[in-house]
Order: sequence, then structure tokens, then C-alpha cells
Amino acid sequence: MSGTILIVDDERGQREILSTILKGSGYGVVAVPGGREALLALEGSSFDVILTDLKMQGMSGMELLEAVIEANTQQTVVMMTAHGTIDSAVEAMKKGAFDYLEKPLERQDLLLTLQRAFDHLMLLRENEALNRKLAETHHIPTIIGDHPTMREVFRIIKKIAPSTSTALIYGESGTGKELVARAIHDNSHRREKLFFAINCAAIPETLIESELFGHEKGSFTGASSREIGIFEAASGGTVFLDEIGEISMGMQVKLLRAIQEKEIRRVGGKVNVPIDVRIISATNKGLEQEIKKGNFREDLFYRLNVIRITLPPLRDRGNDIVTLADFFVNKFNKHAAVPLKGIAKPALKLIMNYPWPGNVRELESVVERGVLMAESDYIQPEDLPLELREGPGGMGGLSFDLPPEGIQFEELERELIAKAMERANGVIGRAAQLLGMSYKTLQYRLEKFGMNKPGKRRED
Repeated sequence: MSGTILIVDDERGQREILSTILKGSGYGVVAVPGGREALLALEGSSFDVILTDLKMQGMSGMELLEAVIEANTQQTVVMMTAHGTIDSAVEAMKKGAFDYLEKPLERQDLLLTLQRAFDHLMLLRENEALNRKLAETHHIPTIIGDHPTMREVFRIIKKIAPSTSTALIYGESGTGKELVARAIHDNSHRREKLFFAINCAAIPETLIESELFGHEKGSFTGASSREIGIFEAASGGTVFLDEIGEISMGMQVKLLRAIQEKEIRRVGGKVNVPIDVRIISATNKGLEQEIKKGNFREDLFYRLNVIRITLPPLRDRGNDIVTLADFFVNKFNKHAAVPLKGIAKPALKLIMNYPWPGNVRELESVVERGVLMAESDYIQPEDLPLELREGPGGMGGLSFDLPPEGIQFEELERELIAKAMERANGVIGRAAQLLGMSYKTLQYRLEKFGMNKPGKRRED
């Protein structure tokens, strides 16, 4: 055995017996007659465990415990108590003592309790060392990647998380902007509070103000009761506004006021409501260009862009593609009837050479399909979608010759829209991004082709 123990007891005979037993078991021991002497000993030396009597002349064991906890010196405290003071010993454990021993002490019980106290202390120290090591690295557990650009993203996340400043995340669709926003929230002092993610492109313009700020009863048709908006519901937490470039100029004014004044007004309301939220936004547009076009307010941009994080597209992340692919294989293996061993080299080569226009989200979908389709221990090329097997020059890259007889353009347009809606899981805003058009333009085309009417068969 090893370690140091400070014995605190006002009975000289008890101190001598305990010292003999513990020294004989290999512990380093110092014994003092009271709480004040114990505090003086703690100033001059470090001890692993404090073994103290509860009832003593002068400073009691409970008062010593409180002083040790307040000093945050990380000693483990074990109480010794007479039969009539068990309740007080239990109260001491509630305040932070590790355990208690009832007098008269049994040698075996004493040594077992102290061994458990040392094991507990070792575990605490190992956890503290691990946390320090993690703090020194740039890794974020929820985000996979070791490319230098991603390590810089991890560094920024750790640096800014404790603050309350707004952050603006740039990146193509599917690069993981929401994961970054969640990582900022999870590493902040707000992590115990709520995190709300809102896709601004997926909410109609007429509803987004009510969604964010709430509304009063009777403020519009269908408003049968007061509803609290996300900014109020997320009090103390974080609100993530994805595709911030899609909100209207009128809504931009109201959002700017909410950020500046830290208060909102519900739709139809007459009273300003204070809010306490951290706002993180994201976009796949160049907002500076949108400002020049008159589509985005410059003052709002500077309010949102206090901290800027740029996520690289997957095609620029080198070996991260392989790391992510292996991660997704393991993820979907958990639900597979027969788990796979991995991805065959020919299939991995296709994955590495593909440009990944849909980024990490597309890679996840492709690997999920591969795990489901695989008929051997490894994902083979034939288990991958056609666009990966054809390469960038095939239909997957949308580069093809116009046939001599021409094409039916509307049929081609309809097919592309159908594929984009399928890949976007029916979210119009996301499908519009994949097609490079605005939300309103895609909505018009969906209505034109009758593709957004409930119950109507979509002929893909």
C-alpha cells in the first residue's frame, strides 16, 4: 500500500493505535489532536486522505470537512463516529465526506474503507488528467476529422464556446454546420439549457416571425391561444438559425432588433419580452454578395458575423473521407443483420475520387446504402450508387452530350426536381439549394408539375 493519511482525533490513545495500524500497512501517517492543527498541517504538506473524528474539542470534524471542501484541496475525507452520532456522520457524507467508520473501529473495516477511499481518489485524479489532456487537443467528440482545416475549426470552437458572442458558420449544404453549432453549445456554459435548430429556408415567410417570437391569441387567423416562440423557450440556451440568408428583409429588421435590444415582441403583442439566448447562424451563400445585391442588411451581417467559422467541403478534406466512411460503416453495422468488415479497396477508391456535391450528408447516405446492399464482408463497387461508379464525367457530374434528336426539357427538369426532393427528404429549401435555385422558384415549379399536392402520384 502507499499514500499519505492525516489522522485527526483528540484522544491520544486512539491516534497512537491508528498510527500503528496504518504505518504497518504501508501508509505514510501524520496524527494531530484537533481540527485547527489539521488545517495547519494541510498548509505545510499534502495528504491523500483525512481520517477524522466527528466529535472533538474545539473545531469539530464537520467544521474541518467544510473547511477542506471550501479550500478545494481535493483530499478525501473519512469520518469516525461513535454509535450515537451516526446521523451526523450521514449528514457529513451529504456534505462531501467519502464514508464513515463507527467506533470502536475494526481493523479490517478500517483498511477496506481506506483502500476504497484511495481507489476513489485515484479515479478522480485520472479523470482530471484525462479532461486536461482533452482540453489540450483540438478534437470535438461529435465531429469526425483530422484535416488541418478541421483542426482549426475545432480550435475555434473550443476558444469561443465559453463566450456569448454570435457566430456565423459558412459551408456548403451537408458539411455539418449544425454539428458545429451544437458543439459550440455543448462546450459552453449554456450546455444544460435548450438548443433549438431552425432551418429558415424551410419555414414560410408568413410563419417565421411567429415561430421565432411567438404570438398572442387572436393575432391572426388560427391563433386560438398565446404561443411562446423559440427565442423565449430557449431562455439561457442557444438558437441556431440555419440558412439565415433566406429570411426576408422585413424579418431581418426584427431579428436585428432582437439581437441589439435582447428583447422581442410577440406577433400581435404590445409588450416587449426580454430574452437571453446565444444566436448562431449559418449559410451556404456569400452574404457579402447578397448585401451588394440588396438582399441582406449590412448591419445585421455585422451583428451575426462577430465570429466566423468556415467549413471546408468534403472533397477538400483528403483522408477525412476514408475516416468518415469507416465511421458510418460502424454506425450502420449496429443495425445490420450481418455486420460488415469494411469497404473494399476498389469501392474505397471510387469514394475517394468522387467530388461529393452533397458533402458529409451524401457520404452517410451512400455508406448506409452500401451496408444494406453488400452481399460479402465488404462494400464492393457494385454496392455503390451509379453516379459514383460512373465518376465525375458521367451523369453523376451532370455533364452529358445533347443527343441529335434533342430532349424533352420539361421531363428532364421534372426528373431533376424529383431527385432533389427525394435527396432532401421533402424539404423544399434544401432541395432548392441542391438545384441552385431560390425557395420561391422551386415552389413555383413544384406547383407547375403538380408535385406538391397531397395524394397525387409523383411520376419519377
